[in-house]
Amino acid sequence: MSQIEKAEGLDAEGRHDDAINELANAAQRGDVEATTRLAKRIIVGDRAPRLRREGIGLLRDAVRMGGAEAAARLAVIHAAGVFAAPDWPGALRLAMLAAERGWAPARAELEVLESMIGLRAGAHADRPRGERGARRFESLLEEDNLRLLLLPAPGAIVHESPRIGRFPRFVSEPVCDWLIERARGRLERARVYDAYRKTDVVDESRTNSCAIFSAVEADLVHMMVQARMSVGCGQPMAHMEASTVLHYAAGESIGNHYDFVDPAHPGYREEIRRFGNRVVTFLVYLNADYEGGETHFPRIGVTHVGRRGEGLFFVNTHPDGRPNEDTLHSGRPPTRGEKWVFSQFVRDRPEMSVP
Repeated sequence: MSQIEKAEGLDAEGRHDDAINELANAAQRGDVEATTRLAKRIIVGDRAPRLRREGIGLLRDAVRMGGAEAAARLAVIHAAGVFAAPDWPGALRLAMLAAERGWAPARAELEVLESMIGLRAGAHADRPRGERGARRFESLLEEDNLRLLLLPAPGAIVHESPRIGRFPRFVSEPVCDWLIERARGRLERARVYDAYRKTDVVDESRTNSCAIFSAVEADLVHMMVQARMSVGCGQPMAHMEASTVLHYAAGESIGNHYDFVDPAHPGYREEIRRFGNRVVTFLVYLNADYEGGETHFPRIGVTHVGRRGEGLFFVNTHPDGRPNEDTLHSGRPPTRGEKWVFSQFVRDRPEMSVP
């Protein structure tokens, strides 16, 4: 039995500290997969202490040892700007390295990213066989293509207070399809935060489902969407929470609510002190084959039906940081079909910084 199998068995028994020790011993012996698994767990604190800096160091070690998945995971770290400013050329080179080493998800991500610069699937089929490997993606590194990838076309402000901005062509259809399929097998009942119990709970005010992508579950497509959001709303990527894909089956909804953290609520004061407030919400609508499902702001009389690939953001606070109660909104239920939305909360302080 390998040490990785032993670690899996220990986790199944609830002996997570022993599992981490088993992975650490294997990593010290140069086991690339164990090193990668250990890195992923301690970066986010998955049944382990959260040691982000040490986890990133382990990913670098795994890449040096030839790890393919580790290169893909480190690409996300570079794109997110965890330890420095976002480095997209570095991120793309790491993704290409992961694809070259046989990590199929990295190749698939790069193909989706190409759709943002106007390349369609199969666009390289006429190239010589020797140029169809990871090198085929090098055009993404060109300055003009990086701009197409990371800078959205100008949007429009559709409401001033609260400020609501709309980007009609925010992402491509292949990006929409990718985000839906990444989320489809991960959906869980969406919850709401109970400030008194200090935990997320199931509540009848929210009946939809969602998939949350942590720093070790997100990929470069998620990061590209976040980078475009950063430009669109003027907030740093480092202030963004884990991205979420929301799913609404027919009849499912979320009732009127605020996205800001209310400082007047005693249960929220500690959260604001530690993590700051949610100052912006950014949505990307991923499909359009449904009826109903509007995003509704009752206090300002705005009802929005998103189109596939469209981005919409709204600012949850006043310029002085006070919550803007006019941002009260709901996600109405689809009456036919299902609705998919990429949802991003943005804080007023770094979320992805290294401790």
